Order: sequence, then C-alpha cells, then structure tokens
Amino acid sequence: MDERIVEFTALLRANGLRVSMAEHLDAFSAVSRLGVGERERFRDVLRATMVKRSVDLRTFEELFDLFFAELGNVVQQAGQSLSQGLELSEAELQKLLDQLQELLGDLDMDVSELAQALLQNDTGRLEQMLREAMEQADAQSIERVYQEGRYAQGMSQAMGVEALSQELAQLGEALDEMDLPPELRELLDRLMEQRLKDLREMIRRAVRMELEKRDHTQRERDRMATLAEKSFYYLSEDEMRRMKEAVARLAQRLKNVVAVRRKKAKRGKFDVKATLRKNLQYGGVPFRIHFDRRVRERPQVVVLCDVSDSVRNVSRFMLQFVYSLQDLYSRVRSFIFVSDIGEITQLFEENETQDAISQALTGNIINVYAHSDFGCAFRQFHRDHLTAVNNRTTVIILGDARNNYNLAHEWVLRDVQQRAKQVIWLNPESRLTWGFGDSEMDRYQPFCDVVEECRNLNQLYRVVDHMVA
Repeated sequence: MDERIVEFTALLRANGLRVSMAEHLDAFSAVSRLGVGERERFRDVLRATMVKRSVDLRTFEELFDLFFAELGNVVQQAGQSLSQGLELSEAELQKLLDQLQELLGDLDMDVSELAQALLQNDTGRLEQMLREAMEQADAQSIERVYQEGRYAQGMSQAMGVEALSQELAQLGEALDEMDLPPELRELLDRLMEQRLKDLREMIRRAVRMELEKRDHTQRERDRMATLAEKSFYYLSEDEMRRMKEAVARLAQRLKNVVAVRRKKAKRGKFDVKATLRKNLQYGGVPFRIHFDRRVRERPQVVVLCDVSDSVRNVSRFMLQFVYSLQDLYSRVRSFIFVSDIGEITQLFEENETQDAISQALTGNIINVYAHSDFGCAFRQFHRDHLTAVNNRTTVIILGDARNNYNLAHEWVLRDVQQRAKQVIWLNPESRLTWGFGDSEMDRYQPFCDVVEECRNLNQLYRVVDHMVA
C-alpha cells in the first residue's frame, strides 16, 4: 500500500495539487495508525493530510476514485453481471460455481491460476492479476485514445488470454466426456464463454481507466482554457470559485516576476565600459567586475473600481487581484464607486481577502445600489484625493463607462493623467459597444494611456503582462 500511496501522491502533484513531503509523511503515519480496511475512512485520511485548499477537493475526489476504486469496481461489476448474463439468481450462480469446482476436482486437470480465479469469481485475485498485467504492459504510459488497443493487447498477452481460451476449450471437451445433464452442460458452456468475454472487457476498461488518469491533467487544462475565455458576467458559482483560485495564481505570478526583476535591479546590471576602465591596470583582464547599481523606486498604484450591478462580478475579481498586490507596490490606494466614491484601503489592510471584498460590497462604504454616475464620482475623487496621484503613480480604473446620460466630467481624467505616471482603463464591455447609448468611453479614452477590454481571465493576463512590462 505504501507504493500505491506514493504513486497516488505523484498523480495528485501532476494534476496541480501541492502536496509537500511533510504532508506525504503525515499520510503514511495516519494510514499506518488507522489502517486501510474501510474505504471511506482511508479516503478521509488522505484528504485530511494531502488537501489544504477547497478548490482542490473536486480533483482529489475524482483522482481517488480513479486510482483506488475503479479497477476493483470493474472486477466486481463483471462478477455481478455474470448472474444476469446467465439469467440466474445469486444463489443459483454460486451453486453452479460450486458444481464446476467439484467437476474440476474429478477431472484431475491442471487448471491455470487465471482460469481458477475467473471460474471461481475470485475478485481479489483477478484485480491483483490485472494490476500485474498493467505493469508488465506498461499501461501507465498511455497518453492517447488511439493507443487503447495496443495496451489492451499487451495486457492480454501478459495475462495469457489466448492460452486461457484454448484451456477453456479443452475443459469443455473434457466435460463432454462426462455424463452430465444437458441443461447443466449448456450452463457450463455459457459460463466459460461469458467469463472469457468478461475478462476481455475488464482489460479494456482497465486501460481506459489508466487513460482517464493520465488525461485528467489535460482535461483540467482544457476546462481552464475554456473558463479563461468565459466572460466574468456569466460564471456559475462553481466557476467563480475556480476563477478566484486562478486570479490568485495570476497575482502570485506578477509578484514573482517583479520580485526577480527587483532582485536583479538591486544587484545592478553588468556595466561593460566601467569594467574595462577599472581593469586597464590589469591589461584588460576583468579581475574587478562593475555593476550599474541604480535601483528603481517602487511605484504606487491608485485603483478606482466601479461596483455597480452591471459589473459586480467583474469587480469581485478585480478587487481580489488588487488585494493581492498590496505588498507589491510601495503604496496601493483602493477606491470603489457607483455615484459616490469611497476608499477601502484600510479595509484591505485589516481583513482577509474575501472578508474585505464582502464588506466593500455590502453598502457600508458607499451606496452600491445607486445609479452609476462616473462624472460625479470622478469629481469627488478630484476634490478629495487628487494629491494621492504623482509621477510615480499608476492609476487603474475599472468600469464600463455607462454614465446614465449624466455629465462625464472628463476633465478630471485630463488632470489625473497630467499628474500620473500612467492611466489604465479596464472596460469589461466589448469594444464594439463603447461610445453607444449612455457609454462615455469615447470621452474618457483620450485621457488614458492604456485602454483594454477586460471581461475574462485571458484579457486580465494580457493586462498584467502590460503592467509587468
């Protein structure tokens, strides 16, 4: 079982679950104390020691069933369907198997281990033999659907299915020589024929099970790729949970990239000219290496996030992203607005991510149920917070620019752009709708350095790449 747990851990890691060595050892310790007799308890032990993020629970459950339960289920289902195929009750089937066992003893034939396990419906031994055949055929290496036939053939050869077919034919001939009732003889023929079919089906399903294990990572990637193109507006509850994890990973990616760049900047870039000048006394041999040690100042960020009903889903993800960037910049000031504007910087500093976002959207900071008025909110920002913007500040605005035909007051953005390092506007609507109806995007766009669509994860990735660059 230890080897199986090691293999299962590797499978979890291959599918994106972070299982540390300490957690791996905890699983061994817990299993050794509680045993593996009860399936549900065994599952609970592994889940408790290996899974620490709720978003990973679904993947764990699917892989546990595939890895630990599927092959045993395949064998058991084949045994259970045997009585249906022969049109016998469970008691009648067991009686038939007992009669066959007695006949085999009377014949004094050397019956192979595989034939014994198959004809006695020994599910435990059959499962073990299937696993051994999978290892011999290297079925764990399967990667594509079209390879199923090849690996099934390899397992059949490893188990000796052709030899088993000949052995059952010889057994049938031997039974013909015995004085058996016609009904019993017919049932025995049907039993052996059905068992041979069952074995081939078990092999086929075992190979398919391995493919599903190996293909799980690709299916998760495909599922995430589809999700990354889906608009934030139309996410289901389950998709929103998965997207929160993806946004957190995106923020961590940005942190890692910037941290590496700052580390290099702190060390400085290799200065060829200065190195050559300092080593003239050594005949140009670079004994003393010179680095340009100019360190860039940490930039500041001001975020204005529209939280009106029309963009509420998008706002949640952007606020989560902004929360994750607090320790990346020297100063992050966050504001939410609908028609009024309110600062949530302290709220983000004092609370955990989801608590802070939930409190921001409850209506205690501003009236989140009012009609959108970008112009009014921008004027308030200009009056109360313009001094927060300087030549090191990147101003990020998230909103659809739907102003309900109120005054746009685009002059505020003009003043902000003149003071800021750059102004980035992220609009969750399609570009094709900008400037139509009550959209004031055509008035705001001239005073922004970057204007991007941002209504799904892939578009958010592109925005982050721009910020890093």
